[in-house]
Amino acid sequence: QVQLVESGGGLVQAGGSLRLSCAASGIIFRLNAMAWYRQAPGNQRELVASISVRGITNYAESVKGRFTISRDNAKSTVYLQMNSLKPEDTDVYSCAVLRSDGNPYDYWGQGTQVTVSS
Repeated sequence: QVQLVESGGGLVQAGGSLRLSCAASGIIFRLNAMAWYRQAPGNQRELVASISVRGITNYAESVKGRFTISRDNAKSTVYLQMNSLKPEDTDVYSCAVLRSDGNPYDYWGQGTQVTVSS
């Protein structure tokens, strides 16, 4: 059974930083690409960043230069370092296991709320 547990969210002022973590179980972590998504109520889920098995990263244009995705295969954990946060980054952030076509499997944790005040 695949389980994804996100943590690290919170309330921060604009310009601040947060580091999100996602611990995965039930998969062979090192063999899977991972990603972070975000979603506000009533909105579609948006891809924020992804990282391949080999560590190749991709970012949404809106977060390039501010966010960094990384992974620790020994801990089966993927991270999202978020710097220079903006109020528009306010969302629920969730991690995902990616399929070979780049789309996420339908495994979702509870997510972690990030709120950026102006």
